[in-house]
Amino acid sequence: MFKYPLKSIQISKTLFVLLVCVSVCFVAAQESKTERDGDMEKNRIQIYTENRRYWQYKGEPILLIGGSVEDNLFQIPNLKEHLELLKSVGGNYVRSTMSWVDEGDVPPFKKVGDQYDLNQWNEAFWDRFRNFITWTHEMDIIVQVEVWATFNYYREPWDANPFNPKNNSNYTVEETGLPTVVKSHPTATENNFFWSVPKERNQQIVLKYQQKFVDKLLSETFQYEHVLYCMDNETSVTPDWGEYWATYIQKQATVAGHPVETTEMWDPWNIFHEKHKATFDHPETYSFCDISQNNHQKGQTHWDNAQRYRSELSPIRPINNVKIYGADSGRFGNTQDGLERFWRNIFGGLASARFHRPDSGVGLNETAQAHIKSMRMLTDTMDIFTCEPDNDLLFNRAENEAYVIANPGREYAVYFPNGGSVDINLGAEKDAETIAIRWLDIGKSEWIHAAEIPFSKRITLSAPTE
Repeated sequence: MFKYPLKSIQISKTLFVLLVCVSVCFVAAQESKTERDGDMEKNRIQIYTENRRYWQYKGEPILLIGGSVEDNLFQIPNLKEHLELLKSVGGNYVRSTMSWVDEGDVPPFKKVGDQYDLNQWNEAFWDRFRNFITWTHEMDIIVQVEVWATFNYYREPWDANPFNPKNNSNYTVEETGLPTVVKSHPTATENNFFWSVPKERNQQIVLKYQQKFVDKLLSETFQYEHVLYCMDNETSVTPDWGEYWATYIQKQATVAGHPVETTEMWDPWNIFHEKHKATFDHPETYSFCDISQNNHQKGQTHWDNAQRYRSELSPIRPINNVKIYGADSGRFGNTQDGLERFWRNIFGGLASARFHRPDSGVGLNETAQAHIKSMRMLTDTMDIFTCEPDNDLLFNRAENEAYVIANPGREYAVYFPNGGSVDINLGAEKDAETIAIRWLDIGKSEWIHAAEIPFSKRITLSAPTE
């Protein structure tokens, strides 16, 4: 990987240009309940009022970047230390699937004898989750919860799942029609656990316990302002399922006086697949979008798809990426692919970027730490919330050679995934006299190669070499 990813340029008078290459270049007393509720509304994670492509938290715009070792992070034994590590490198964003399938995980329901009782909670599960929510709140780390961990309900995980009728004392196969064995992948949608809602099978016995689980989850999270809600992980079922739960959560939030933001995550890697339209076309149900599955794409295609999605999305809403695939240990692109996806997402004007857990992503390993830190260094130096991606500012650019996000006439950042050289148009600035340029080594999180040159409407940027 090319060593110096970010370049910065400042123009006297003053124009700032930020350039990223594999390198980034930068240019230049006890409250009343009413008071508490008012503070929660003001402070909660919500769409940024001055630029609806981003989030705000505690009344200020916030860019969400992160990585972690697990998707159901609350289940790991060294949780607090892991969160502290993320925060120390500038991360502020984690994923939480409500899952219990890995070794050492505990389920949400209590086991009485040989069977689970869906009317009784396993306090160990909820204590873990409660600590997770408390610590992330204390550290100002935003949590994106996935309510239904899709893969818990298929194959081997379903065989041990408390909701499986053979495993609980609350209902039977005959009463519910639920299968005891599901051998297929979730894309086959052969578990009618996901068909319980009124617009589908209207299976009230199952729905009762599903609601109970969601109500318990909300009772833990509604006390805080830092939680986003995604209905599923890589779902392939009908839109009625996600719509039901998003609406259900929104109604519960209204009753609690605690508005929330909701989305759905679909399985198809092509984000223009029909299924994704259920999110894209329904802002009344989904206040933000998550296009994590686009992070299976590579290079220019990855960028182009996200930019098309972004340009066509109406009304404008934040677009999140809670999973960025790519690791030498995995099947969905190598480490370089994952790092490029991370940088392209932020340079593409998207609201969040988080490295997926190993082995399908780099998680929070040393490489991820360096790139999270570098991204925070860059975006703390510029006002990312006033910038827009605009590759039309670049000339003599090969496919996937460079990407720019800019507030023309003020500041520019250019990212070179693998070195290279491009020209950039700075003509929007009329009065500048000089340009200050510097590069960021995103592998080492160090600013390097600072220079100041006379202003020109068009300059050539050549990424440093070893």
